[in-house]
Amino acid sequence: MRPVVTGSIAFDYLMSFPGKFEDHFLPEKLDRISVSFLVDELNVRRGGCAANIAYSLALLGERPLLVGAAGNDFGPYGKDLEALGVDLSGVLVKEDVRTASFFANTDSKGNQIASFFTGAMQYAREISLPELVKDPDPLVLVSPNDPEAMSRHARECREEGYRFLYDPSQQITRTPGENLVRDAQGAWILLVNEYEEEMFLKKTGLAREELLGLAKNVVVTLGEEGSEIRTPEGTFRVPAARPERVLDPTGVGDAFRAGLVKGLSWNLSWETAGRMGSLAAVYVLETDGPQSHHYTLQEFAERYARNFGSAEELKPLLGEEA
Repeated sequence: MRPVVTGSIAFDYLMSFPGKFEDHFLPEKLDRISVSFLVDELNVRRGGCAANIAYSLALLGERPLLVGAAGNDFGPYGKDLEALGVDLSGVLVKEDVRTASFFANTDSKGNQIASFFTGAMQYAREISLPELVKDPDPLVLVSPNDPEAMSRHARECREEGYRFLYDPSQQITRTPGENLVRDAQGAWILLVNEYEEEMFLKKTGLAREELLGLAKNVVVTLGEEGSEIRTPEGTFRVPAARPERVLDPTGVGDAFRAGLVKGLSWNLSWETAGRMGSLAAVYVLETDGPQSHHYTLQEFAERYARNFGSAEELKPLLGEEA
């Protein structure tokens, strides 16, 4: 199954605040917030959910098809992704607008306050998956994007019979509950973090146990606690991998998705795919920005063994007999 990653392509403006956000909010004034944070650093990095996922998938030996919209400043960014092994034939480049931008301020506890400028991403709704996807059995990830593009791609996956992962993530706040239900319907996997799951339930009115009726499987990331994978066969708890240092959480969830998708595209077990997601995530946590990490597949397997006791199940990925 070849991974097809739809979603945002963006530039990230990453800021660091040395204090804690919670110390600067007045509970009795939350309806009239006016707060400014003096930051110590500003770094501009390449990002976007789909591009981040595609980047880590390429490190893991895949040639993912990236599907999204970018602007007139995408040239060097795109060339570097292509050199890494990402297929850009699904990228729509609009020459009259800039690429989307993500602005994130991270405090000393790893909490983030973020904003997102749409830019060229609004044109992603013009992209047709059936015109791009040539693989008869693709594994499509519908990640945060222009809301209409997300709905279109989820619908196209159902119509074409593509196996797809629905990852509403940051767009849960923007998407009406009925649209979330419609777009997740029939997904092979619904992907959320624990906070997003609560938001999803609140907006849709569904009970937690009803999510497995909406999508065939549910994956919830739990930060330092790892992840939980719920399937019709049972629920699996997957531990987090051990970081060597903690530097920047931006893009950690995207890397988890890449590791998970890599494992599932090779028909590995839920537990193994989840552990691959956990390990892929810590590589990003240890670096500055969502696309600053590097590793070979062999290095990944060796670190997998150090974290989880054995990498026997990864031998097919390395061209070895299990």
